Amino acid sequence: MIYSIYMYYYTRSMHMDHRLACAFTISQPPPPASACMCLQVSHNATTTAAARNYRSTIIVCSPNASSKHHSSSKRLRSSRVVSCHAAPSSAPAAAQAPGFEPSVWGDFFVHYEPRPTTFMQQSTEWMRDKADKLKEDVCTLFTPTKDILRRMYLVDEIVHLGIDHLFEKEIETALKDIHETEFASSNLHEVALRFRLLRERGFWVSPDIFNKFKGDDGNFLNEFAEDPRSLLSLYNAAHLFIHGEPELEDAISFARNHLESMSSHSVLKAPLADQVKRHLRLPLPRTHKRVEMLHYMFEYDQENEHNPVLLELAKLDFNLLQQVHLKELKEISRWWKDVLAYMGLDHIRDRVIECYTWSYAVYHEKDLALARMIFAKLVALTSVLDDTYDVHAYTSIEECRMLNVAIQGWDDSAALLVPEYLRKFYEIILRTFREFEDQIPRNQRYLAAFSKAEFQKLTSNYLEAAEWYHRNHKPSFNDQVALGTATTGTRSLAAGLMLGMGDAATTKQAFQWAVTSTDAIISCGKIGRLMNDISGFKLGSQNKADMACAVEAYIEEHKVTADVAIARINEVLEEEWKTTNQARVDHRAVLPVVQRMINITLGIQLFYGNDSDAFTFGKQLQEVLEDLYVKPMPLL
Repeated sequence: MIYSIYMYYYTRSMHMDHRLACAFTISQPPPPASACMCLQVSHNATTTAAARNYRSTIIVCSPNASSKHHSSSKRLRSSRVVSCHAAPSSAPAAAQAPGFEPSVWGDFFVHYEPRPTTFMQQSTEWMRDKADKLKEDVCTLFTPTKDILRRMYLVDEIVHLGIDHLFEKEIETALKDIHETEFASSNLHEVALRFRLLRERGFWVSPDIFNKFKGDDGNFLNEFAEDPRSLLSLYNAAHLFIHGEPELEDAISFARNHLESMSSHSVLKAPLADQVKRHLRLPLPRTHKRVEMLHYMFEYDQENEHNPVLLELAKLDFNLLQQVHLKELKEISRWWKDVLAYMGLDHIRDRVIECYTWSYAVYHEKDLALARMIFAKLVALTSVLDDTYDVHAYTSIEECRMLNVAIQGWDDSAALLVPEYLRKFYEIILRTFREFEDQIPRNQRYLAAFSKAEFQKLTSNYLEAAEWYHRNHKPSFNDQVALGTATTGTRSLAAGLMLGMGDAATTKQAFQWAVTSTDAIISCGKIGRLMNDISGFKLGSQNKADMACAVEAYIEEHKVTADVAIARINEVLEEEWKTTNQARVDHRAVLPVVQRMINITLGIQLFYGNDSDAFTFGKQLQEVLEDLYVKPMPLL
């Protein structure tokens, strides 16, 4: 009976794997050559041929053969026999499962209750009433006027202070007017500001508008080399370049060279000096918006001409949202604690707060609480799945194959195919997706089905990577990037990010983009994979018994040094950022969903920027997350 169940789900999974391989133009690995059939069953020639492909996995169909102890990840794979054949001689020797650092948060958010401080004695009701009054005051600032420059500064300050979600309609109207009104300014800072504001919202603006600031030789005039404010504005704006805009790449080089010189000679004063240093490390269009908001709120307060109404509203809104996020952190921490205890797995990273933070980067607004929680849980499941397929000292290739077959089957009965120590994880996957379906409106159930299908494709990609490792396969750079991109899970996350969003965003057009897109979604995966690989390589270890990273693949294929390989990969990264920027303009009709996808990409910078891996090593982000979740803004 168990064999029949296996063959049914195995046939379905092979069909899924074939379609996935075609989509990514990656060949499926041949079945292991050396395998023996240890389970004698009666079947016809057709099932015999099918079983031959995965015969090494059939032995784990028996619960007795697949049982494992949960107590120690230090137990070597060889001490937990699951097959009766030896691995191919080319396969790497089994290593010990890595011991990931425990979460820096532990049960902090389970028990944390914010206490009143000397600078925040006001009640939630008082803050909400005060914020509503200030919102009315800010709305009056959007009164139609011919002063386009004033409206530009207003929009920029509101967006930078993180309160743009309160004025979406007003901002859209203002930007349409700004886009349709002729702007004849001869001020580089103002022209660059307009360019950035419009391109960030998907409005097309030609880079030719910067030609007026260049000489006959096509280079920027030297008079701008001593204007740090204009240089920084140009630098940030030009990072919204798309393919075929070399003039913006020249603008970046021009601005960067002079800003770096000014910064190194300490000729700038705060807050501009801090902004220059920060954006030389990470251009404004690539920042995590909520983290950047924390910096800007302090800097805005130092500006002589700042608007106190905007600043006070920004602080109140931050504190009110922080209370919402704290409740969610408590809820998801309790959920995760129960899930961890139930699964009993000790080979995975305990990173639920980091998973929530990625969701927080995608949507932080109060009315998107359901979407935020669903997405955070989806990221958490993806992280467990990633670790399960990656930690080859703990999970054997046979177990990886069986887990994939079961997930393709997506049925309670398929749990019999999963190694016993992974069955509860499999149950959690099915249960969580059912909860997603129950939580969203009936007219959005198709989104849950789409998300499930992409999750199934993701596990097939993980299996492909595991097969490469098992066979000691050395992929070409392009093949490694293609599969590495697929294993980032961005397709699955793109499908999941619409779960729980309102009908206004989850339109048929938005769904079609998510299903067929080859731009921002693929670029997000490539950016994530390549940044992760660079940081892993520079750290000296990928921390998991994983397949070769992109840096190693490039070095091996092109016989170059690591510095050359990393420089080339950084060039590839810039091309993917161009594609990401292009998506805003090409798909402006579904910008609310496209921008959420881009927010996932911006989250990558938070975790893997500056050659770090803050997802695996949580201490690197602990202070930042305390600022976001624990410390309220002073109101006095």
